[in-house]
Amino acid sequence: MTTPAGPDRRAWVEQVMGLPVSVHLRGPAVRTEAVAERVARVFAELRRADAVFSTYRPDSELGRLGGAPPDPATTTHPLLREVAALCETARARTGGWFDARRLPLPLGGVGFDPSGLVKGWAVARAARHLTDLAGHDLCLNAGGDVLLRATPGWPPWRVGVEDPDRPDRMLDVVERADGAVATSGTARRGTHITDPRAGRPAGAVRSVTVVGPDLLWADVYATAAVARGPDAPDWLATLDGYAALVVDVAGRVRTTPGWPGSRFPARSGAGRAGSGAQVAVSSA
Repeated sequence: MTTPAGPDRRAWVEQVMGLPVSVHLRGPAVRTEAVAERVARVFAELRRADAVFSTYRPDSELGRLGGAPPDPATTTHPLLREVAALCETARARTGGWFDARRLPLPLGGVGFDPSGLVKGWAVARAARHLTDLAGHDLCLNAGGDVLLRATPGWPPWRVGVEDPDRPDRMLDVVERADGAVATSGTARRGTHITDPRAGRPAGAVRSVTVVGPDLLWADVYATAAVARGPDAPDWLATLDGYAALVVDVAGRVRTTPGWPGSRFPARSGAGRAGSGAQVAVSSA
């Protein structure tokens, strides 16, 4: 039903891929069994992706490779081949700053780890079960990787970039009707992103939030920017269709031209942050 306050809303939250995943829908049929079944398919799709790509499970399809990159000539699993090809494309697009090869593995050793791409890819893939739901808005948030869709004429979604030292404080808030928001950094998992050129954890940038049309690439660009370090804002500013908010190791906040936030009209040195940023979502 529709109320004077706007379209009816419903949210689902489950723990998938080791993180909370939430589905927020707005529209006339969110209380129906048909919509609930679609949402269930989203979570099932993400669990299937985890069964293939988890680096924490030796029995996953990726885990069975023992850190070796998938060989297109011998790898039979189509999703492994697809993600391996995307990782190579990402390495080329980022000038090598996103590199899934020779990364520290959670179960020990060094090897192929596409995690910096897989989450955004898997969320966008799973969202297909909902994006054709006519007359309904979608916000799918997987641990800070956010995919958004809104019906023309309805309010946009509001996405807040949190200060992790003060969870009640937002570094900025953006409004988006469509597209993606992705955050990478050290706030939740420490210095887990590797500088591929130095071969050690990247520590010059605490957090990067990227907005743009495609979640997979917003996720890749955020990860590459953390790895890249001090010149990340300059590089991010060259990406057509994407904009970013960067928190450096000293807590300074910079935004690139085109950043859609409301709190920092200045494009550099605006504000003081804590130890990084994550993405929190609330509907408008």
